Amino acid sequence: MKLNTLPAAAAAAALVLPLAVSQAAPRAESAAECGIAADMAVVAHSLAREEIQRQKADAIMVRIYDVSESDRGKELMRDIIDAAYSKYQDSNASAGGSSSSQTFAEDLFATCIKGGGDMDAILGRRS
Repeated sequence: MKLNTLPAAAAAAALVLPLAVSQAAPRAESAAECGIAADMAVVAHSLAREEIQRQKADAIMVRIYDVSESDRGKELMRDIIDAAYSKYQDSNASAGGSSSSQTFAEDLFATCIKGGGDMDAILGRRS
């Protein structure tokens, strides 16, 4: 009888494993896209510093950057906003809010260019 529970346990584990795997942020496909991502970072971090509610910040970013036709663009914008709000909250708690939007954008751009479009070091990975 214990052998019958093994396949059920394996099936349950197989269903849970994909949920625990983290996903990478979308990769920029060109230097121009790295520049656009850096621009988004300046705006997103500035909104965070101004303590704009996240829902309102999302709406502002959607109006500024027309990504409605691109799932990859929407995903990248969301990841940048997530990182900007997270980094602002982290720096605000630990360093008196001294983090600059320009620094965040420069770090994102440099990471993107050096990493061939990979921005995970700045944006993190989603789980």
